Amino acid sequence: MSPEKWQQIKGQVQDQFKDAEVVTEDLGEEENGEKEILTFTGPVGKMKLEYITRPVVIDKKTHGSRRIGSHTDVEYVYSDTEFSHSLKAYKWDENDQIWVEIDLKGSFTI
Repeated sequence: MSPEKWQQIKGQVQDQFKDAEVVTEDLGEEENGEKEILTFTGPVGKMKLEYITRPVVIDKKTHGSRRIGSHTDVEYVYSDTEFSHSLKAYKWDENDQIWVEIDLKGSFTI
């Protein structure tokens, strides 16, 4: 999903639902990127949208030996200019007290 489309969806949700709240989190060293989380209460209950931005992996280097039992490290090289974007949606399950992911295939034009 493009950043422009995400801004449009985020704006619509914030206009329609006054309790909409946006939080930005860093994905950390392991995943490298950031996540924008939009929570609100919609017609079907409590909802959460996660917009994840990561740099594109342009190279993968493997370090290690071919001996049995040796340890192998993988080093990823990330692009400074190209990014991948994804959107995930969740609905709060009152019974189990967990977020349940909603399948978004075909919901938005990407």
